[in-house]
Amino acid sequence: MPEHAHDPRDAGTSELRTPPVQDWDSWPFAGDVEPKALRDPEPEPNRDGEGDRPCEACGKPDAEYIWTSAHWRLQAFPASGLPFVAILEPRAHVDGPRDLSDAMLAEMGVMLARVERAVLSIDGIERVHILRYGEGAAHLHWWFMARPTGLRQVASGFAMIWDDVLPTTPQETWRANVATVAAAMAASSH
Repeated sequence: MPEHAHDPRDAGTSELRTPPVQDWDSWPFAGDVEPKALRDPEPEPNRDGEGDRPCEACGKPDAEYIWTSAHWRLQAFPASGLPFVAILEPRAHVDGPRDLSDAMLAEMGVMLARVERAVLSIDGIERVHILRYGEGAAHLHWWFMARPTGLRQVASGFAMIWDDVLPTTPQETWRANVATVAAAMAASSH
């Protein structure tokens, strides 16, 4: 770890904090929680598309995406707890926004807004959580997670956990949601 980086393990396990998540409306579970001890620093593994690992995103055909353009592709995830989850990725293999040209950065900003508007066109969607992690793949991708109107407990950073906790969206509803987003993206392309 670089000398200038803060190492939270310096405080020792006994000083790790447990925020009162069990009292937060957005926490998906009941009961107390206890933090795990942090492991010692370990080697960073190669992510998908890094080192000798091929890039899964670069190898996917356009047919696996619900919308594509000259520079971007949008892929819907299979039905899960939230009504719609997708990722937006550039065609170019770049690890993060820092690797994009200024023109592509400007286009990325427009694309984030276009996808958000398309997801909001699904009936009953109040908000869209837009996230970027980049921990599993070295190909830039943005997550879009649809939060239903009135489902206030999902209105936070725990949306990804809630997506796994909630009952799976029925296939017919999910297919209709995917079609709605694909149509909205196609309409906004003109």
